[in-house]
Amino acid sequence: MKLPGRRSLALTITIALAVKALLLYGLWYAFFSHPQTKKMRLPTEQVENHLLAAPPSNPVQKGE
Repeated sequence: MKLPGRRSLALTITIALAVKALLLYGLWYAFFSHPQTKKMRLPTEQVENHLLAAPPSNPVQKGE
């Protein structure tokens, strides 16, 4: 014998997941799907150099 609330719990969870997926898709579409301009592209080498560059050798010391 199945519990009476089990089916409604599964339905509630399914609906909640569907709503969350729609919200995430809406946020992605609104903010990340299209670049602001068509020329917003950087050369791959320049991005790699920026992200993989070594940190500065003389960090600023506090209290001086």
